[in-house]
Amino acid sequence: MAGPIRGAALTVFWAAAGTIVATYVLFPAAILARGRLLRRPLTAADASPDATPDVTVIIAAHNEERSIGAKLANLLAAEYPADRRQILVASDGSDDATNAVVRTFAERGVQLLALPRVGKAAALNAALAEATGDIVVFSDANSMFVPDAIRAIVHPFADPRVGGVAGDQRYLRGGASGAMAEGERGYWDLDRMLKRAESQSGNVISATGAIYAVRRELIPPVPDGVTDDFITSTAVVAAGRRLVFAEDAAAYEPVASSGGVEYGRKVRVMTRGLRGVLLRRALLDPRRTGFYALQLLWHKLLRRLMVLPLIGLAVSSSLLLGAGPFYRVAAAGQALFYSLAAAGIALRGRPISKARPLAFPAFFCLVNLAALHAAINVVRGHRIDRWEPQRPTDRPPGEPGEPVESAGPVESGEPGEPRDPREPGEPREPVLDPDPATERVA
Repeated sequence: MAGPIRGAALTVFWAAAGTIVATYVLFPAAILARGRLLRRPLTAADASPDATPDVTVIIAAHNEERSIGAKLANLLAAEYPADRRQILVASDGSDDATNAVVRTFAERGVQLLALPRVGKAAALNAALAEATGDIVVFSDANSMFVPDAIRAIVHPFADPRVGGVAGDQRYLRGGASGAMAEGERGYWDLDRMLKRAESQSGNVISATGAIYAVRRELIPPVPDGVTDDFITSTAVVAAGRRLVFAEDAAAYEPVASSGGVEYGRKVRVMTRGLRGVLLRRALLDPRRTGFYALQLLWHKLLRRLMVLPLIGLAVSSSLLLGAGPFYRVAAAGQALFYSLAAAGIALRGRPISKARPLAFPAFFCLVNLAALHAAINVVRGHRIDRWEPQRPTDRPPGEPGEPVESAGPVESGEPGEPRDPREPGEPREPVLDPDPATERVA
């Protein structure tokens, strides 16, 4: 290989390798260390656990007839005073039985906003205009709360510095399987650990739409074409307040029943998420937001664009095969990793695809491919303003008796065996009210 080409390949190889190691190893390690060494405890720790501020729960729904009955029964069974809780369903042009199901809950205090097809952002804004609670809790139609989730998510607001609280999204054990499903569950296990450390030392980066809460006065109008949970939750940091994590405020939902469905969802979410970062680019200034700016840069930009150094590493490795055994090992290692990923994708739906040596590489590659697709969408100016929720079709979410994914590693028993949901430190699984409306949509 000519000297200039080898020199360029070496530069690309080490720059790419350094970026990958920093993104996937060094920065997460720094977050975990910071969480241990620079703790910022909340004064909410001294507040009464029985505090029950007025709360509004908002669900934006479009054609959710299979999920919405179970969701509302789940919320009504929550351990929170009914006279302190407002439940709003903003139905965005639903043309199935969603509105009819919601109306069966009217006598129990559920309010329906039957809107024309306006998009999720406009639906949320309409619901916010009707909200009366001091704290607004947002959730998805297919996310099932543990019984004390609302009480757990409002508890940190006893600290006046707290403007928003991110709950803990978890996945049901039953239903979907395969590389994408297993990888998704593993990702959220890691995300939970990082959120815990981020919250201990400052702010989590943003919240997930399954369950999060924000003080009503801090919530801005939601613009089109962005991820609403990101824009709404980061408004807290933009206002100079804390965005913290409440691990006990858990919500369970199923993993997408196919890799294709989940891939399409990730492209949409990442496209809207990258546009959200552009709108919130002022938060990337460390002079304004301190360490949070680095967290945001790492999580929402570097990790989303990691496909570029991964490609650079693969190409440069192939050009450096003759440069020494180290580069040959590096090339062989990447070839093995991507071969396992291809096998995991090709064998999706079969029991073997759930094995970690196949599931992790497959999930990693699909996510990075989705991120590249999303980045191209943003560069091309392609916006995604309308939403089409795509739910698993194998069984309704929150079906009674379905085991749930544990909050942490299994400490005893066979791998994958559900632990007692009442084990110390583990929130109880969602409890569904046997309401007739639920039975109609199950």
